[in-house]
Amino acid sequence: MGYLVAGVVIGPVTGLVGQEAAIIQHFAEFGVVMMLFLVGMELDPKSLWAMRLQLLGLGGLQVVLTSAAGMAIAGWLGLPWQTALAVGLIFSLSSTAIVLQTLNEKGLTKTRGGRGAFSVLLFQDIAVIPMLALIPLLALSGAGATGPEAGHHGGLSLVADLPDWAHALVVVGAVAAVIVGGHYLSRPLFRYVVRSGMREVFTATALMLVIGIAALMSVVNLSPALGAFLAGVVLANSEFRHELEANIEPFKGLLLGLFFITVGAGINFEVLAAQGGKVLALGLAVMAVKAAVLLGLALLFGLRGRDGWLFVLGLAQAGEFGFVLLTYSMQSRVMPADLAQLLSLVVALSMFLTPLLFIAYDRLILPRYREDRNAPREGDAIGEQAPVIVAGVGRFGQIVCRLLRANNIPIVALDLALDQIENLRRIHIKSYFGDASRLDLLDTAGIAQARLLVVAIDDRERAVALVHLVKRHYPGLWVLARAFDRGHGYELRRAGADEVVSETYHSALELGGQALTAFGVHPLRARRMTWAFINNEKEHEDELFEAWKEIEEGIRFSPRYGELFMKLEETLSQVMRQDWQPPSRDEVPPWRPPESGVAPGGD
Repeated sequence: MGYLVAGVVIGPVTGLVGQEAAIIQHFAEFGVVMMLFLVGMELDPKSLWAMRLQLLGLGGLQVVLTSAAGMAIAGWLGLPWQTALAVGLIFSLSSTAIVLQTLNEKGLTKTRGGRGAFSVLLFQDIAVIPMLALIPLLALSGAGATGPEAGHHGGLSLVADLPDWAHALVVVGAVAAVIVGGHYLSRPLFRYVVRSGMREVFTATALMLVIGIAALMSVVNLSPALGAFLAGVVLANSEFRHELEANIEPFKGLLLGLFFITVGAGINFEVLAAQGGKVLALGLAVMAVKAAVLLGLALLFGLRGRDGWLFVLGLAQAGEFGFVLLTYSMQSRVMPADLAQLLSLVVALSMFLTPLLFIAYDRLILPRYREDRNAPREGDAIGEQAPVIVAGVGRFGQIVCRLLRANNIPIVALDLALDQIENLRRIHIKSYFGDASRLDLLDTAGIAQARLLVVAIDDRERAVALVHLVKRHYPGLWVLARAFDRGHGYELRRAGADEVVSETYHSALELGGQALTAFGVHPLRARRMTWAFINNEKEHEDELFEAWKEIEEGIRFSPRYGELFMKLEETLSQVMRQDWQPPSRDEVPPWRPPESGVAPGGD
């Protein structure tokens, strides 16, 4: 919304941007291409199958019924059936950017109405692909819609002079190249890039992948968005998925924002002034028709009360893909330029009115259902990402992952060590290449919905920085951290870790207990001694931590820390000397040297 307003200000209002807005928009459309690439990467087959009823039923019926209603009204107004169909398809789409952002801000994503809206938006984003393929086929006779200028703005074309059968072969070959290349060539390519150790090279490669696929689709007269979507689907299960998302997301956001600015800058105020009443009437009619269709679907699928109203009001507008399809329809000679300009104003008006619909939901709808606040409601759906994120899957993190997986607890593992990622993937643990200390990568891994973060990074400074970063942005998230030693454990604790475990602590205790047993101490007494050691440490943990802070603040030697540590050792000795009687039926096993023949304490 802010981008649209900014475009209006710098375009029609102040005149800072003029005819060049159309040229800039061609480059800004890469934002839409990147959006579809990221949408494709989100299409995990298991998740899609789990939501197939809402995705195909709710989303599919919404697109079909709204398109049919729009086509019928456009035909009744006298438009040719090809143009009427294009109009129906355009207004069947809603604004993914506005609706999802608003649902996230208001915490409504996990409600039944929010989940229904997400299902419809996801189906709409997928449906854009066949719409882009269909629109050139709707070219009005004699309008010359199928030349190279229709598909890619008059650029290079490999199929312009080919017969139809050769054209079809080239198109099929291009699509096959994207699918096969993405599946078999992307992994070796990114493994090679990762070995360079340079993050900017990975970013450049990710951009090259998206732009290269878009260019390939363009030269065979296919939509660049189609190729990007296919590539995203192919890479959806790649171990590089989260790192790709984290690198592409900023560019997508910038270019998509630039796209909205150019849309706002391209609004023709002369048309608005001359046909303001028609624009307002059409905008309200579009929203009323969509709301009527959505209301019927809400009742059919059991979305009632505030969930039904959220579903209806949230999706009643037109969407950003409407601008793309309008431009594409005009270039493909499916509709004249004056009609495309008029409908662009209608799409923009419906998007401008969307915040008013959410305000109406907050002020008018929710108060009516507040008395039901204590009534039992359906539990929130589990998010698409796992509730546990494990950062670092070396020798320490792998054991954590295996223990969680053995108890059927879903996890997402992140690491920069490609060989460790591949090892986990071989045993079917969901793991991805990426720097877990980057907040944008954690966001794509679903940290906002996660319940637990396990920090097992094999780097002291990065581990502390990660805990500090996560606790600053997500203070309610429970963080378990691996420490290298006592000092590192204190640093992690100061950074905000809820639980800290030294990587050598329990293994050293276990070995120490076995050493006691080897020297004749009864196994049960040795076990009791190790537990006494742990309890004694915990009793003085806070005191030692506070004393350690003095050292960190510049005191070279803290007498208080030394005194506390010696007190800890004295208390430990007293505990160890306590009398203990073994069970009468057990005999104290004699000490025996290890099988290797080396006595304890030997070299």
